[in-house]
Amino acid sequence: MSSLPPRAGRHCHNPLNSLHATVYFSPDFTKELAGLGVEDRSAAYFAGRAAAMGAVGPGVVAATFYNFRHDLIARHLPAVWRTASPEAVLAARMRAVDSTLRRLLGEEAIASDEMAEAARLALRAAEGCTRHARPLYAAHADLPVPEEPHLAYWHATTLLREHRGDGHLTALLALELDPLEALVSHTATGKGMARKWVMATRGWEQSDWDAAAGRLRERGLLDGEGELTEAGVALRADLEDRTDRLDLAPYELLGAEGVARLTELAKGFLVAAALAGGFPADLVGKG
Repeated sequence: MSSLPPRAGRHCHNPLNSLHATVYFSPDFTKELAGLGVEDRSAAYFAGRAAAMGAVGPGVVAATFYNFRHDLIARHLPAVWRTASPEAVLAARMRAVDSTLRRLLGEEAIASDEMAEAARLALRAAEGCTRHARPLYAAHADLPVPEEPHLAYWHATTLLREHRGDGHLTALLALELDPLEALVSHTATGKGMARKWVMATRGWEQSDWDAAAGRLRERGLLDGEGELTEAGVALRADLEDRTDRLDLAPYELLGAEGVARLTELAKGFLVAAALAGGFPADLVGKG
């Protein structure tokens, strides 16, 4: 039985994950990857997130990222590695993280005691992560921890994000949600990525979306209006609960007091980043 309050790990993870994601929406990331010759935004994203695994091909990325169409990935991988090595991409990504966090949070926050404290707490939590059956986490865990606190904090958010994400895929498989069914059902909650963003970034066609929605309707998870049924709501809740259980260890290690403090700090940084324009305004919703 957990010593933490219900969903404490999830509530801590959410702002950590969101701040991590700011780099992929950042013009600094686009600029840094373009400086290596990677000018396509999809290619930059695949390279930036996959580089820790080395010069992998589309199959590995499709497996570990889960909800992107393989055809889209294959347009860019492994070709992108002929333009920029994984090592060069990782260095460019960290430069983008540095400039993005400085721009969104400000120099005072970057140099603050609170940032150093958040880095310590997040890195401590990450010590509770496990490598087995968690390929994206394991790849990032092999990278060195940056010395500067704001970069160490972002590195730790990456570890915690990918650890939970790898476990989430296990839960998706157990509940028999394929990549696009996962996206369609998440969008239907109103808390996931809006459909136009899914279609613009994941490589799926409208016919793919319609077919996935049809499969969910056949299972009684989605109604004719594209809304989750009672069974659909219950399945999404079960999915998150399973993910919580698989992701409990880092937060148990940190302890209730540490989790509460890290959550407080993470929310503060996230609010500042959001107010500074760190995310597209229409990213989340059903549209």
